[in-house]
Amino acid sequence: MIADGSEDEEKWLAAGAAAFKQNAFYMQRAIDSNNLKDALKYSAQMLSELRTSKLSPHKYYDLYMRAFDELRKLEIFFMEETRRGCSVIELYELVQHAGNILPRLYLLCTAGSVYIKTKEAPAKEILKDLVEMCRGIQHPLRGLFLRSYLAQISRDKLPDIGSEYEGDADTVIDAVEFVLLNFTEMNKLWVRMQHQGPAREKERREKERGELRDLVGKNLHVLSQLEGVDLDMYRDTVLPRVLEQIVNCRDEIAQYYLIDCIIQVFPDEYHLQTLDVLLGACPQLQASVDIMTVLSRLMERLSNYAALNAEVLPYFLQVEAFSKLNNAIGKVIEAQEDMPILSAVTLYSSLLKFTLHVHPDRLDYADQVLGSCVKQLSGKGKIDDTRATKELVSLLSAPLEKYNDVVTALKLTNYPLVVEYLDTETKRIMATVIVRSIMKNNTLITTAEKVEALFELIKGIINDLDEPQGLEVDEDDFQEEQNSVALLIHMLYNDDPEEMFKIVNVLKKHFLTGGPKRLKFTIPPLVVSTLKLIRRLPVEGDNPFGKEASVTATKIFQFLNQIIEALPNVPSPDLAFRLYLQCAEAADKCDEEPIAYEFFTQAYILYEEEISDSKAQVTALQLIIGTLQRMQVFGVENRDTLTHKATGYAAKLLKKPDQCRAVYACSHLFWLEDRETIQDGERVLLCLKRALKIANSAQQVANTARGSTGSVTLFIEILNKYLYFYEKGVPQITVESVESLIKLIKNEESMPSDPSAESFFATTLEFMEFQKQKEGAIGERYQEIKV
Repeated sequence: MIADGSEDEEKWLAAGAAAFKQNAFYMQRAIDSNNLKDALKYSAQMLSELRTSKLSPHKYYDLYMRAFDELRKLEIFFMEETRRGCSVIELYELVQHAGNILPRLYLLCTAGSVYIKTKEAPAKEILKDLVEMCRGIQHPLRGLFLRSYLAQISRDKLPDIGSEYEGDADTVIDAVEFVLLNFTEMNKLWVRMQHQGPAREKERREKERGELRDLVGKNLHVLSQLEGVDLDMYRDTVLPRVLEQIVNCRDEIAQYYLIDCIIQVFPDEYHLQTLDVLLGACPQLQASVDIMTVLSRLMERLSNYAALNAEVLPYFLQVEAFSKLNNAIGKVIEAQEDMPILSAVTLYSSLLKFTLHVHPDRLDYADQVLGSCVKQLSGKGKIDDTRATKELVSLLSAPLEKYNDVVTALKLTNYPLVVEYLDTETKRIMATVIVRSIMKNNTLITTAEKVEALFELIKGIINDLDEPQGLEVDEDDFQEEQNSVALLIHMLYNDDPEEMFKIVNVLKKHFLTGGPKRLKFTIPPLVVSTLKLIRRLPVEGDNPFGKEASVTATKIFQFLNQIIEALPNVPSPDLAFRLYLQCAEAADKCDEEPIAYEFFTQAYILYEEEISDSKAQVTALQLIIGTLQRMQVFGVENRDTLTHKATGYAAKLLKKPDQCRAVYACSHLFWLEDRETIQDGERVLLCLKRALKIANSAQQVANTARGSTGSVTLFIEILNKYLYFYEKGVPQITVESVESLIKLIKNEESMPSDPSAESFFATTLEFMEFQKQKEGAIGERYQEIKV
């Protein structure tokens, strides 16, 4: 076929269409006048335009469709002629007098269609004659369209079961033979196109063949629609013959398309019952055939078939579908030594999805697929093909999506072996997928063994030791990953304290070796999880084993101390400081005074050595005071030591206002309403007087530095503390001391001040008036204060 350009092709098409239209006009005029001779003459001239070799398949199809429409009119005319007494046999012979073979065969097919309709001869004889006669056209393009016309006009006249043309002499096998023969000849013509013309036009030829493939595939569709093609005939006749043609043609394009056609047009039930035959042909195909896509589509169809028809599931086991597919994939990979890793992984990914859909209860099948994949990947190192990596992630994600349970995936022994072939970045992605699956489905991991297995799978986000030099991880992504790990810790749980202690030990092992930058994210939730474990421990009186139990509070607190010690080196001293105080409170609940004191000691050391920022010191001191106030386990000596230290820290703060507030906060350490042993009014008063002194000093500093007396807010805050302790009945806080402080504040307020302090003082006075209105002891005490 010669084509000098699209413009020339358009001209040739226009010229052919014009001549075609003219002859079609004369043919129609002859038909209208019932002139059979002229109708045949002009129809032959019209069809001669199809003899061109200058048009591409796309343009030739345009001309062919014009011919098809006109031939339908001619067929109706032939049928009317037979009704008017014209012998159909004579008509069948008359059309063969056309001068050129191509018009002659188009007319012969048209007359043959009428011949079959009249039923004057068995349909099988006429069909056999037509399919044989069409061998006269060996030009690929013209031959394909001629045989396509034959298939089109004969599809409703095949001697199929239930068809009006079935008859006694005809059986469905004749229809099958006709379609198979036409298919075989069309495929040969189609394949021949590949080998015509120079090598430089190979790409163009392949494109043209792609445009013509449906003409060949329609034959298989016709076969699938025949009522008489049951499972037995498909298995014994149709499939072997079609596969024989596919294998023998040795053409990559034809093999890929036709195998895919078989999968798409024939029923899923037939595929299931003939798997061994269909799969047996796969290794015989050309090495360049995209067998990956073909088999993937087959498995997808079978999976959907099983999903829509639960009653067919026993047949999958009966025919050993999984074993056959697994063996076929192995043979295909073995036959194609140069198969890309992407294709192999995709095949196993499709097989795994098929297995999970059809045999969800057979974990051994899923593990076998993963094992086969590992075997294929062995010796290839980390996969560097992006698409193959993506497919491997899809394969690993399939069990998670199917079972919605990571615990089930952990039972697959080959699962972690497949993960090992991912590169570092993809391991991180896969680990994130696994963690999200756990969180989405609220999956609890209940044993240390399973936690160990899980952490082997997600080590991409809990361990940075194998990360290559120069790999930069986005900080936001990193934080998101570590936050997901922190959430994951709370899904690792067991009611049994011994097993839970084993779990937290596994976490400790992985976290402490996972790199310092992760610790500030992972240690806090681990500490919280461990503190929950302490709360579940039986108290000593309830534990029949007493201190003989393998998991004791002492052992757990030692464990906590070990993991928190790692934080100041990160550095995250403020975080370690808070965790020490939390552990001290937990030790207080367990009545473990030495342990609680040790945790406070560690917190104080961090405060002194690591926390240097003034704002951080203020916050830390507030935490110390608040925590120490709640502690009940300390004896007098230990409590005095810790309290003395806290007040000393308060007096050493950099800013005077901070000093003042910290000192009056320390007053709460010397008066606990529910503990008579900690009710030292003298030291309460001492703290408040010291706070007043510091507040006065702060005012002097403000006056010296800025030329103003400064705010009286500190005095009002101290007044509120006086009122608190006065209300609690601290004998050292007298009416006189309260009134004296109020008088001082009023004197200070007479000078220029800020509105917030004025509002604060007014609110305090309103509170005092409100308390005076109360009945009982509180109202009486406030009545004594004269404002």
